[in-house]
Formats: sequence, structure tokens, C-alpha cells
Amino acid sequence: MNAVTRHSLILALGLLLGISLIAGHDVWAEREILKGSSELPLEDLRTFTEVLDRVKRNYVEDVDDKRLLESAVRGMLGGLDPHSAYLNADDFKDLQAGTSGEFGGLGIEVGLEDGFIKVIAPIDDTPAQRAGVQAGDLIIRLDDTPVKDLSLAEAVKLMRGKPNTEIVLTIIREGEDKPLEITVVRDIIQVKSVKSRMLEPGFGYVRITQFQSRTAQNFQQVLDELKEENNGPLKGLIMDLRNNPGGVLNAAVEVADIFLDKGMVVYTKGRGPGSQQSFKATPGDALNGSPLVILVNSGSASASEIVAGALQDHRRAIVMGEQTFGKGSVQTILPLVNGTAVKLTTALYFTPNGRSIQADGIKPDIKLESLQLSAVDSSDMNFFRETDLSRHLKSGTQEGDDLVDVITGDETSQDEEEEEPLVQSDYQLYEALNLLKGLTLLQDRIN
Repeated sequence: MNAVTRHSLILALGLLLGISLIAGHDVWAEREILKGSSELPLEDLRTFTEVLDRVKRNYVEDVDDKRLLESAVRGMLGGLDPHSAYLNADDFKDLQAGTSGEFGGLGIEVGLEDGFIKVIAPIDDTPAQRAGVQAGDLIIRLDDTPVKDLSLAEAVKLMRGKPNTEIVLTIIREGEDKPLEITVVRDIIQVKSVKSRMLEPGFGYVRITQFQSRTAQNFQQVLDELKEENNGPLKGLIMDLRNNPGGVLNAAVEVADIFLDKGMVVYTKGRGPGSQQSFKATPGDALNGSPLVILVNSGSASASEIVAGALQDHRRAIVMGEQTFGKGSVQTILPLVNGTAVKLTTALYFTPNGRSIQADGIKPDIKLESLQLSAVDSSDMNFFRETDLSRHLKSGTQEGDDLVDVITGDETSQDEEEEEPLVQSDYQLYEALNLLKGLTLLQDRIN
């Protein structure tokens, strides 16, 4: 290796490690690279410079230094964990747009698993959800491009595009014998993070699709609207966090704080400065102690798990559904001087009772699988009733009276069209409502 090449490689290595070097002093520069930390292995650094030199001299095409060094940085971060990554200027802008509630793409939260793109959760009312993409799907091809060994940023860049353009996702799904091809039409993703409705008098329902900067304020607003619609305090509330991929940490803390009077919400542990933080609740419970049920599933991740874990540890809510995703690591965005950034895993989340969320997730208090129920035609079944017994007593109603509901006294119209029963449209929500009614009844009895 000649002196010029040697100098270039040492200079490149210094830039890669973030160390300023003085050009023209090769020996001094090499010592300065190693001086900052006794843990830097000399032989491995020499291997790096040798590989860089071999690529520069022998690769089939000429490659500029910028591309090589950026690839080296991407590889270094990508080899740490599925969530650390190098963000070029465009990636950094996309990330910032994603937390504001409006961005372009398909509408899915994704991560890396075994070199493939794994769907953490599709976001409500987005092209991906409408096309049938599900939490847990493994994307193995984007149009004609295999995703194996692509970085997460590269895969996301391929999925983004102009609105109204199509992309074909080739997906491996558990329970399917062969890969599925799903065509998704790109669109501007406008995420409404909080939705609500009354399920029955006294019982409200709030769904959080994603934690954004204003999610807590929006949550409090819809909660007030539900109380107004109910003409008084709610008897109980269901918070739906299913397929919620997470989002802004502070928003999750603020949502949990809505129902907590005091105590820890979540804390983090890491090595670097500022990585050890704790977040505590402030006085005030928006439901005044009324029962709260939280619905989760395998697509509930990150900020969703913080909320569920905090309210579960404080025994403020019953968590119901499936074990959550287990994304319990903290990513810090570290902007660089040239408009790029590093997304680096810097800490782990812990629930108030000291449980690590990472890889374990939140285990529900009541496990409930996602099922699809269908109505049974009772006319095809032979039931034996009191009226089939000989000499049975007559009912208290006279012949010719209008058909009356015995419990409510309301007249029943057989011609009235009804919506699909909740037990069929959303079995988990139906069971959560039954649980909420039971908790309310128990609380009334105790009081």
C-alpha cells in the first residue's frame, strides 16, 4: 500500500469514527484514532482499512469514498439491532413527518426480522389495512425487488412513492401454504390518532391508532365528548390499543397519566448521558375510579405497551387480549451536522414494577384470542322448550296482545333492520364490554 493510499485510508477511518485528523501526519493520525479508547481493537481497525483498500482497487466498478463510508456506517448501525439505523437527509425528513400525523406511503409500521421486513401493525384507515395487510406478516418482496438484507431505510424508501401508484407486496403469513401477493395503492397517510363512540349507555370506547404529539389532548377531548353524550360520568371505558405500533413517548406517558393519581408511569435504563429517565403521574383521574379495560394484541408495540404496562402495574386497568409485540427499547435521534441523523437504541423501557418490556411484551390479565363468530340459524336445530310439555301453564299475556318484550316492555318490530351484532363484528370488544359491565356491577355492590 503506497503512502498516499495509506493516508487516505487512515483519514477515511478517522472520519468514520468521528475523529478530526491532521492531513500529512500518518503515524500521528493513526495513534490519535486509537488514543480515544483502549477498547478499540488495533487488528480489526487494520482489517477495516485493508478491506476498504481492496474494494477501492479491485471492485468491478469504481466506487467513490462517500458511498463506501456511508455503507460502512449503515452496516455498523444495522448490525446492532433491528431499530438502530443511519438516516440520510430524506430519511430524516420522513421520520419527522411521520410523527406529525401526515406522511406519504402505505400506512404500516415495520421492523426487521431475519433480514425480512416484518409488519408490526397496519395503521387504521390506510391503504395497507384496506388491502388486507396484517400484523405479523413478513414482506419478502417489494414489486420485483427482494428485501432480503436490505436495510430498513432502503425498504421503507421503496415502499414510499407518489400517491395513487401501486406496489405489490409479496408476503409470508402464518397459516398460509404459499406466499401472498397484495397490491397496495400508495396514498397520503393522514392519521387520526384517537377515535371514540358510545357502546351502550354509560360505557364508552376510545381507540388510539398511533401515539402522536397531540394524542393525549385529543384523548381528553373525546373523553369529555363521551361524558357529554352520556349526560354524565361514564360507568366504564374501553381503551383499544390493538395494532397500535407506538409513537411518541411523551404522548404515551400523558395518556397513562389521565387515569393515574400518582406513582411511576415508566422509566428507562441505558449507558449514555440522559438515557436514564423516569416519568411520574400527576394528580387527577378522568374517570374518578370507574373501571377501565385495555384491549391489546400482538400488534400493540412500544408506546402502547408503556400505557398498558403502567395501568396494569398500578391495578388501574384490566389488560385483555393477546401478548403484545415486545418492543421495549428507546431510540434516540442524534442529528448530524450535514442534515443526516443517527437513530440509535440508547435505553430500555421498564414498567413501574420493574418489568422489562423488551422481547417479552405485556402479558394480558385475561387472554383472549381474536376470533370470528358467525350466527347459527336456530330454525335448523331442534330445541325442547316448556311449551312442548303437555299440560304446560299458559303465559300471563292474553291472546291477541301485541308482542311485548318481557324485560323492557318495548314493542318489538320483526321488520326492523339491525346492525351486525358486536359479538360478530368484534368478538374481543364484545367480551371486553361484558367484562366492563361485570366490573361496574361489582364496584356498585362493593360501594
